[in-house]
Amino acid sequence: MCFGYDGEGALERSLAQKGASRRSLFRGAAAGVAGVAVLGSGLAAPARAESGSGDGDDHGRGRTIQHDRISIQLYTLRAALGGQPGFDTVLTRLAQYGYEKVELAGYYGRTAPQLREFLDGLDIRASSSHDGISNTPAELRTKLENAVILGQRYVNVPYLNSTSLADWQRWADQMNTEAAAAKRYGLRYGYHNHAHEFTIDLGGGLTPWEVLTERLDRKLVHLEVDLYWAYTGGVNTGAADPDQFAIDVVREAPQTVRQFHVKDRDGATGDMCDLGTGVVDFPRILRTHTVEEYIVENDTPDVTPLTSAAVGHLYLDHVRF
Repeated sequence: MCFGYDGEGALERSLAQKGASRRSLFRGAAAGVAGVAVLGSGLAAPARAESGSGDGDDHGRGRTIQHDRISIQLYTLRAALGGQPGFDTVLTRLAQYGYEKVELAGYYGRTAPQLREFLDGLDIRASSSHDGISNTPAELRTKLENAVILGQRYVNVPYLNSTSLADWQRWADQMNTEAAAAKRYGLRYGYHNHAHEFTIDLGGGLTPWEVLTERLDRKLVHLEVDLYWAYTGGVNTGAADPDQFAIDVVREAPQTVRQFHVKDRDGATGDMCDLGTGVVDFPRILRTHTVEEYIVENDTPDVTPLTSAAVGHLYLDHVRF
């Protein structure tokens, strides 16, 4: 689930429609990822992946993620945010962990100007947000005006779900309209995937992902690819190599992939897990495409939300690819 949207439920329903068992598909998932090394701080950092050439050196594996491209989706921290005191404490901790950006999931009891003032005091920028499709032109205008006040660069639709082809076509057209408006405000407008876009059959084997990538205006709408859900889409469509499935999602989309949700997957349960402790081969995926933001997310933190945030930042700060 991302920002209150039931991605797990959507996937279950799409698989039930196909007559597939998610549990059996989980058992068939490819396992294995580079191990983690324990630092003196007690947090996990990624071990350097072996060279794909088999020569054992680090040729081609020296790239790192620029520090100012690391962000976190605040939905990860929802259990710790609580009211305003909880929110203030959590955001202060994020600043101490080194986060310079966050992706919003609501305004947490503040107005946009109030939230901007608070974040400025921590030297944190709300560079992105998850916002549903607007119901009215006035609602769209408010959303975009608030995004500008907050200093955002991106506004992303976090979730859509239907078994109706007409719904997906209508949503794509509306996103094109909203993206054109966002451009006039100097904003980039994107769509964030789950896994059901790859598994719902809209008729004749046509999937929502095919409809979206065919219909969304590539000049206006970008993609925020959630790597956990793309990997899971590979598992649940029977891909022999879910990492390659995720890579193909990125490579083959006509739209530009500007943001990644970097979220790991437990090899035994298929659930989300803290970065660097699961089966997603992030170095392999990251080598294939550079994005403008790498956003930590874990809907089900392994220990505590703040620990997941700290581990996630440490992983992205150290991963080599």
